[in-house]
Amino acid sequence: MPYVITDACLDVMDRTCVAQCPVDCIQEGERMLYIDPDGCIDCGACEPVCPQEAIHLAAALPAELQHFEAVNAQFHTATDYGPAGPGRAAGVDHPVVAALPRR
Repeated sequence: MPYVITDACLDVMDRTCVAQCPVDCIQEGERMLYIDPDGCIDCGACEPVCPQEAIHLAAALPAELQHFEAVNAQFHTATDYGPAGPGRAAGVDHPVVAALPRR
């Protein structure tokens, strides 16, 4: 996965990155945005526009944030949570994100 959104997006979701993404690979959960690793083309357009600096190149993730690579990927492949779609009116956050305290 080229880029990863971390918990700096939690309860903020500015969405500027969504507008910059040329392939629409950024999806919305209830409290955070997530990058689809299969859709991301590694263009980097999202990273510099994020005011929270929540987006990182996966290879450059600090150790304490590395688990967000799996969180982003799992968000897009899970059946009981994930982006809005058939049977889900609104995005439902990954359990790791849902368990974080509100900001």
